Amino acid sequence: MSQSTSILLLGDGAETSRLRQRLARHFLTVESARTIDESRELGLRCRFHLLVVVDPEDRWSTLQAALEECEGLPSEILLIAEKSRAENAVEALRGGVSDVLLRPFSTEDLVATVNAICGDGGSRPSTRAGKQQVSLVGNSGPIREIRAIAGRIAPSSSTVLVEGEAGTGRKRLARLLHEQSGRQGPFVPVDCSSVDADRLERELLGQPVAAHAATATLFLGDIHHLPLDLQAEMLRSMEQNALAAERGAPVATRIIASTDTNLGDLVARQRFREDLYHRLNALRIGMPPLRERREDIPLLVANFVESLSAERGLSPLELKPSELDALGMHDWPGNVQELRSVVEQTLLRGRLPADAFAGTARRGRGSSDYPLDWTLEQVKRHHMTCVLEACKGNKAAAARRLDISRKTLDRKLGTSGHE
Repeated sequence: MSQSTSILLLGDGAETSRLRQRLARHFLTVESARTIDESRELGLRCRFHLLVVVDPEDRWSTLQAALEECEGLPSEILLIAEKSRAENAVEALRGGVSDVLLRPFSTEDLVATVNAICGDGGSRPSTRAGKQQVSLVGNSGPIREIRAIAGRIAPSSSTVLVEGEAGTGRKRLARLLHEQSGRQGPFVPVDCSSVDADRLERELLGQPVAAHAATATLFLGDIHHLPLDLQAEMLRSMEQNALAAERGAPVATRIIASTDTNLGDLVARQRFREDLYHRLNALRIGMPPLRERREDIPLLVANFVESLSAERGLSPLELKPSELDALGMHDWPGNVQELRSVVEQTLLRGRLPADAFAGTARRGRGSSDYPLDWTLEQVKRHHMTCVLEACKGNKAAAARRLDISRKTLDRKLGTSGHE
């Protein structure tokens, strides 16, 4: 994948030079431009697959306007931004940036992000035009991978099963797939825990959806609640779609279903049709719980502060580092939806509520985590080890969560630089 990708770096300074050296070891062509004018000239002479904007002064809003007027530059943009200014990263994602990397990051993270953005190795360079907004906020590996998968499968009519705990953003992913599919028809959400036969026939099999042939997306939320008799209706409709596709006819309705339950277990207990399960199981995407992507919390908080303050007519506020640390220690059983609720309470009260996590689990509160006679260095090493275990041995992810370099982590733990 990496061999055929060409990259243009926009930035001036030592960081840009270091990034060029790091990228040049993994990708076919890496050029750099100090100014917008230089990047425009290079873009007209060469075809680049990705523009990497090095933004040490967080001036994305100014750069965005200038870049939109440049012909020849790639539509895919990776922004390098400061971790302490997460709200700027959110603004950039809303403005059409493909992804954001927050300092510090490892070479492995950089290469993985470029590959995820370019997808097929950059075989189809494109220029800026009609870029879709990114709806999944986050900079973690799981979210970057899901965005890459969504970009590949969105244009198809294939059925998708989205798995994940409540509050992880399953419906948001379904809507993103619809928006990126190019379908002009409606996105129709149906709650399977309360759907009746008449509505299923109307939404799935009836004229309202059929009138938007090959343009509608039907999202069946919590499909494990669908009664067995309606599962049979659902299966018949999907079989008709499959036959139409085999004949080259347009598929009237794309189906995206979600569940927070193991459907295979329900099949074994005869509470879900096995034939329908296999129809749905062709393509599965798992939405990770928030506790497995804690590094996304600052970005999500900034995003919620921006959107909720505008919706509620409230003044936005910036959480203190200690408050963000407290959010990072929480286990978030309600996932992203719970975080949104906490941010809303914070905006309404003007501060992070002291009882924001009442009745739910938090990490690291026990007094027996380590002996009280340990030195500070022993405590630090213990904490680093716990974080590394939480990251399943991924040193790059652990270093990001600890806000230290990978080299420092290796030195403190006495490990080699290889995973």
